[in-house]
Amino acid sequence: MAERLQNCLRNETDVVARFGGDEFVIIQFNTKGAGPKGAGDAEKLAKRIIDIIGKPFRDKSRDMHVGISLGIALFPNDGRDADTLLKNADMALYRAKSEGRNVYRFFEPGMDAMVRARRALETDLQAALRRREFELDFQPIMNIASSEIVGAEALMRWHSPARGLVPPDDFIPVAEETGLIVPLGEWALRKACTVAAGWPHGLRIAVNVSAVQIESGTFARSVISALAFSGVPADRLELEITETVLMDESDTVLKTLRQLRDLGVRIALDDFGIGYSSLGYLRRFPVDKIKIDRSFIRDIDNRDTAAIVRTVIGLGAQLGTTVTAEGVETGAQLEFLRREGCVEAQGYLIGVPSNAADIQRLLKSSAVVRQSG
Repeated sequence: MAERLQNCLRNETDVVARFGGDEFVIIQFNTKGAGPKGAGDAEKLAKRIIDIIGKPFRDKSRDMHVGISLGIALFPNDGRDADTLLKNADMALYRAKSEGRNVYRFFEPGMDAMVRARRALETDLQAALRRREFELDFQPIMNIASSEIVGAEALMRWHSPARGLVPPDDFIPVAEETGLIVPLGEWALRKACTVAAGWPHGLRIAVNVSAVQIESGTFARSVISALAFSGVPADRLELEITETVLMDESDTVLKTLRQLRDLGVRIALDDFGIGYSSLGYLRRFPVDKIKIDRSFIRDIDNRDTAAIVRTVIGLGAQLGTTVTAEGVETGAQLEFLRREGCVEAQGYLIGVPSNAADIQRLLKSSAVVRQSG
């Protein structure tokens, strides 16, 4: 990384330094200040860095990809001293990171308020973990051919006394960046397994898992502990991972996933189709289930989208992998999936997320109907 960044610089006057961890800072001189010329020079450099860092690193016959985010502050408008310029570049970096990989952003005065709000959210999140403000809801999953409920997915909820119900999309990324997702994820795993222990025999519990949890090195132990504590057999637990987990081809990640799979735990690839190389991941690490992202189901009336869904269902059949469609909300969507041979469905048409007591009643009544039928 350092060598590539050095090669991006224009001349000997520009400076690049590593501030620690994965953070670097570049000082670009003689850019004509904060005017269009200065911003243009900084933008050219940012684009060059994204392009050069984006090329794969080759190591031991493997390609490794690094994503990069950049924040830019210009002298003198964004600061007349080093501390102010660094602070404002850092705020711009915050914004870039929140918008995804390979993004650069210039500092804007309003970012100060955004960063303060983000830090307040981090503080509240830490306190929420101590105060046990989190709960789990459960959404049923149905086998389409038999119309039987086969399990449920655990969904994390944060009921903050000050903020009200905080959407997962708001707090999960912050939990991942701060590392709080590790203890939070351990709690969710143990809680979900404990609830599922009271369900009828054979019904599966699905739990979402972050890449940060698996990379922590203690994840397999926490899964084994949750199963032992609850008494739930390993083959009833389904861990839902996203492509970001498989993007990290480190020994820790692959060894952990294989170890859990060998125990009988099922691995599901969530949000399938929205990444850029889903098929490559399936080749490198076979999974037990593919979950078609809800955005495809929502747009299933579109001919091209329907063709993609049809292809994924066919792919699952060829690989011997269960395919679950997320976000099923209408009878027409369910009928399309049934006709095409999709194995499972999840969404508001099947059942809304419910608390532990309600889902237990639903699953038990479903089991009674199934047995009597």
